[in-house]
Amino acid sequence: MYLWVKAFHLIAMIAWMASLLMYPRYKMHQAKSQPGEPLFETMKDASVLLRRIIMIPSMAATWILGVTLIVLNPGVFQLKFMWVKLLLVIGVTVLHIYFSKAGRALDESGEAGAVAKFRVLNEMPFIALIIIVILVVVKPF
Repeated sequence: MYLWVKAFHLIAMIAWMASLLMYPRYKMHQAKSQPGEPLFETMKDASVLLRRIIMIPSMAATWILGVTLIVLNPGVFQLKFMWVKLLLVIGVTVLHIYFSKAGRALDESGEAGAVAKFRVLNEMPFIALIIIVILVVVKPF
């Protein structure tokens, strides 16, 4: 049972990370145009679908399956790497919420102010992913 939950946790996490890498790019393209223009509307529609169909469900599945893994193996919290991993996952979740909020603001107002930060923040999920994978596989401490 544990290995099945772990496998689905990894699948959900991969989908979540992929969506977090795509979403800011959609919004940066959308921000280059004005409401009503084809590019704006296409990127708006694509990002809404990405958020509803992949981002939110995969984040929820990642968290639910991750908590399930902890319930099945509560001793994992005795390992220091798990605390660092959990902090990184919380950080990625906060970033997810920021991306969603800024993206919805662009959809509603056409103002690209918050989206400008996407250029800096859009690589953060990938950096967190690299660190999380190293923590889980190598268990450096």
